[in-house]
Amino acid sequence: MTRRCSLTGKRAQVGCNVSHANNRSKRRFQPNLQIVSLLSDVLGTTVRLRMAVNGIRTVEKRGGLDAYLLTARSTELDDGAVRLKRRIKKAMASRAAAAA
Repeated sequence: MTRRCSLTGKRAQVGCNVSHANNRSKRRFQPNLQIVSLLSDVLGTTVRLRMAVNGIRTVEKRGGLDAYLLTARSTELDDGAVRLKRRIKKAMASRAAAAA
């Protein structure tokens, strides 16, 4: 399994360790991934995701998991996140039909 944030798509980056003598050796910068449970207001359940910490901050800033997924492009999201986005849209459509 790749070390990739399921919502933001943040991955490992490649760079160099540079010594005092300016010797360079390859290294990888890994994202700070955490397994988090986020509440979906529309679905009424918690969802477990593997996310980078900056992604968690972005979700909170945008107003929660549902608001983030509805505004995010599907090309940036993980396959599981795209399925979750579809479930949220379907639940919102069924709520709107029930209210009308």
